[in-house]
Amino acid sequence: MSRLKKSSHIRSILKGVSWRFIALADTILVVLFVTCLLGECSIEDAIKIGASEFLLKLAIFYFHERIWLRRLGKQATTNKEILYKSISWRIVATTTTFIISGIVLKGFNEIALYIALTELFTKFVLYYVHEKIWLKLPLGKIRNYFLGRK
Repeated sequence: MSRLKKSSHIRSILKGVSWRFIALADTILVVLFVTCLLGECSIEDAIKIGASEFLLKLAIFYFHERIWLRRLGKQATTNKEILYKSISWRIVATTTTFIISGIVLKGFNEIALYIALTELFTKFVLYYVHEKIWLKLPLGKIRNYFLGRK
């Protein structure tokens, strides 16, 4: 039986960056959707919220990933582990979204709440799929590709 390799810091960073691009697109679309439905449509606010989240949540994602690696001693591989990891990330990320939305929109009102709640559902599914895709990627090949090794 082969031994599972530990996930590198580079992999955690690359995984975080790939997730943040998916999440950025989702955030901008969710903010536009919610604000337009409520008659306060603003692409500028959507981009501000998305950009703020991109930077802040990239760091938070990295630490979340490392905590889960330490807790499990390996990558989350079972559906149950991925589900629990997804839930813990959504709690942290949705709270962060609500705070960022409230700051950018200058009010912790129903608009910020609707943005956070809508994102809760869209990103839960996206995050779960993202985790499953990253499980399929070989650890060493990605690291060697980015480090220029053969």
